Amino acid sequence: MRWALVKVSLAVTTMVVVAFAVPLGLVIREMARDRAFSNAEREAAAVAPALSITTDRDQLERVVAAAGSDAGMAVHLPEGGGKEAVELGRRRAADEDIAAVRRLGRASTTGVPGGSTLLQPVALSTGKIAVVEVYVPESDVTNGVGTAWAVLAAVGVALILGSVAVADRLGVRMVRPAQRLVEGAHDLGEGRLGARVPEEGPSELRLAAVAFNSMADQVVQLLANERELAADLSHRLRTPLTVLRLNTASLGEGPAADQTRTAVEQLEREVDTIIRTAREAKPQTAAAGPGAGCDAAEVVRERMAFWSALAEDEGRKWRVAGADRPVRIPVARADLAAALDALLGNVFRHTAEGTAFAVDVHNGDDAVIVLVSDAGPGIPDPETAMARGRGSGSDGSTGLGLDIVRRLAESTGGDVRIGSSVLGGAEVRIWIQLDGRTPAGGGHRQMRRRRPGRLAAVYNRSRSR
Repeated sequence: MRWALVKVSLAVTTMVVVAFAVPLGLVIREMARDRAFSNAEREAAAVAPALSITTDRDQLERVVAAAGSDAGMAVHLPEGGGKEAVELGRRRAADEDIAAVRRLGRASTTGVPGGSTLLQPVALSTGKIAVVEVYVPESDVTNGVGTAWAVLAAVGVALILGSVAVADRLGVRMVRPAQRLVEGAHDLGEGRLGARVPEEGPSELRLAAVAFNSMADQVVQLLANERELAADLSHRLRTPLTVLRLNTASLGEGPAADQTRTAVEQLEREVDTIIRTAREAKPQTAAAGPGAGCDAAEVVRERMAFWSALAEDEGRKWRVAGADRPVRIPVARADLAAALDALLGNVFRHTAEGTAFAVDVHNGDDAVIVLVSDAGPGIPDPETAMARGRGSGSDGSTGLGLDIVRRLAESTGGDVRIGSSVLGGAEVRIWIQLDGRTPAGGGHRQMRRRRPGRLAAVYNRSRSR
């Protein structure tokens, strides 16, 4: 906006200066020309009284010398009364121009080398017409014009610079509040809920700042209410969890009992985590720092060991690949475990008993792929499933499971894709980026263009087995 105002002011002021300066410059040149020829007419008029009295050559030479223009004036006397034609001074005009002035009886100007001449007719006592020729050099015609034009140009440039400076100051006055509004919106989007905008500048921007500050206050209040609501609801779950924990003590020993106790303990930990997070004053928006994260292979082995007991009860075949060596990722252990539990829970929930499933881990230089696949009926509409995973809650929805997985991947700059697996069912591909930079254009497709070789080859070999 600032530069737009400067450009508009520059264009308008330039047009105004040109519209006034060019005609004024032409007028100044015409005034200088008129001044030069007026002086020539006065000089010619000074000789006219003498010509009307006498035509004596000596007397006329003295009159011309007294006028001070002997070098630029000539007198042309016609022949008559027994006398030949007489010419005094240096002649510059052509014979036909002099003859035309005698015949017409009025003054005229004609161009000559180096300038112009004024031819003034004068009536003699004998009735003949003499012609007084006054030379006007070009320097007299343009005298002072260059200086006047320079002054006009300087004034025009000063006006243009002044208007640009004023427009720039006005632009700054308008742009600064807009920039502060943008910075405040960016800070609020980054999770800095204390961001506010000074209510300054033009009235429209002041109203925008007031609306922004009001919106920020409402956002803070809504988030506080949501945290309190989440904490209260989570706290209500402690009573039934306590009953479940007491009942698990009477289950005795065995894999199913141990699995139930482990699930109850994990549920209690998750509820405590929700309560603590909801009570925090600031949202957790910061990315994991250097050294943070977990071993994806270890988490996969642990969660597969947990779900293997249920898989054996339902007669499901399962497989784990790529989890035999450490795979570090910038994701918290609990977050990855929750994502895997969500995907494996969907396998058990939406496929028939006896359906096989697999978890594969592919490690690359800049990303890690975690594949959860099954031999079930698949997902007919992956885009709708991902949209439902964002919380629509409609019939047939995958619920919040895919939303948990999506947020996990996007927190690292990766994404989630749903496709068909080599087992014949659905395949959920979690792309976790290791360098923490969000690729332009989104997701693993952009990363595959940047580094297409190693990870893509490993992934394709795993699908062909």
